[in-house]
Amino acid sequence: MKVITIEEEAFQQIISKLEAINEKLNREKATSPLSEVWLDNEEVCRLMHFSKRKLQSMRDSKQLAFSRLGAKLYYKSTDVEALLKSHYQPTKS
Repeated sequence: MKVITIEEEAFQQIISKLEAINEKLNREKATSPLSEVWLDNEEVCRLMHFSKRKLQSMRDSKQLAFSRLGAKLYYKSTDVEALLKSHYQPTKS
């Protein structure tokens, strides 16, 4: 095993940066406790280039699961991704 020697000031700077990264990660985790990313109606329409009517049609036909909180609709990002994957058509080589 090699031993690397650095100045104390450089070592303290590294420790400070690591602590700052750790604090930022802990803050992110605390502000986003959901393990799943949820997208609202507007975000899904924008990402998929769908109209609101098309998205409603997909909900009505049970092609895309959703959750309703009051008047707002939410979709799991993994469900949107699964929808894309289920319609994936690779090119022929």
